Amino acid sequence: MNTLMSTDFNFPGQKSVYKGKVREVYTLDNDILVMVATDRLSAFDVVMPKGIPYKGQILNQIATKMMKDTEDIVPNWLMATPDPNVAIGKACEPYKVEMVIRGYMSGHASREYKAGKRLLCGVPMPEGMKENDKFPEPIITPATKAEKGDHDEDISKEDILKRGIVSKEDYEVLEKYTRALFQRGTEIAAKRGLILVDTKYEFGKTKDGEIVLIDEIHTPDSSRYFYAEGYEERQDKGEAQKQLSKEFVRQWLISNGFQGLEGQSVPEMSDEYIESVSNRYIELYENITGEKFVKSDISDLQERILSNVTAYLAK
Repeated sequence: MNTLMSTDFNFPGQKSVYKGKVREVYTLDNDILVMVATDRLSAFDVVMPKGIPYKGQILNQIATKMMKDTEDIVPNWLMATPDPNVAIGKACEPYKVEMVIRGYMSGHASREYKAGKRLLCGVPMPEGMKENDKFPEPIITPATKAEKGDHDEDISKEDILKRGIVSKEDYEVLEKYTRALFQRGTEIAAKRGLILVDTKYEFGKTKDGEIVLIDEIHTPDSSRYFYAEGYEERQDKGEAQKQLSKEFVRQWLISNGFQGLEGQSVPEMSDEYIESVSNRYIELYENITGEKFVKSDISDLQERILSNVTAYLAK
């Protein structure tokens, strides 16, 4: 199936392009950003060799919907979505931290807990918890990019302030926005029969000095969801929770001997497995948004995107 693995556009007024693990960001004149969501799949900070059909469209459309559903509580960078895979918005200076917030002890927090740690990013985790238990209150566990390589590193609030990565005044705004967004995300998820387990938010500052939400929000790539129905029973029985997140890919990779460590090779993903991942992402979309997923025309993704973005910019 046709997938969008990389782009090489030259939009009118284009000044530069940045290629992340999943998104490619074009900076234009007038501080406009064109963010293209590719079909690349990243896990353990490694981009998989094969793309997932419709993944970029799914992530972009969930993020767009969630931005609109939260713009009354936190300002964001988004201006328009002229194509299923594209978001256009205001250029910002991004903060060099990701605001990770966790309502439950899952994923990375659980792995650290099992290793005997009771402090995560300077935040204490109570004794006597088991995997996927709810924290008494959501905890903020920030991450920052390592100086070498792309791996995210845990960091405490104290270290962020001490190293001057974010000013105290701005950090307090980031914390306030993170808690407000997580509360709204939790409410939206509950209406869909889901639990928002943990997520991350990224923020930037506009030329006017306004702090805004950027990148993606409440997508299966940036968030973990559980099905609410049966959650308590599964916890009581010590069973694995039914998840809506990218965790199923991570677990498949782990079971095939890959965790992104030195010397490990990415296992071969068959066409059948790729299709199953695509179907899983569609299931995620429909559950998270409560809407039927409509597949876009992917016969010529590059031409479609170029045409839609150029037409929007001409206006």
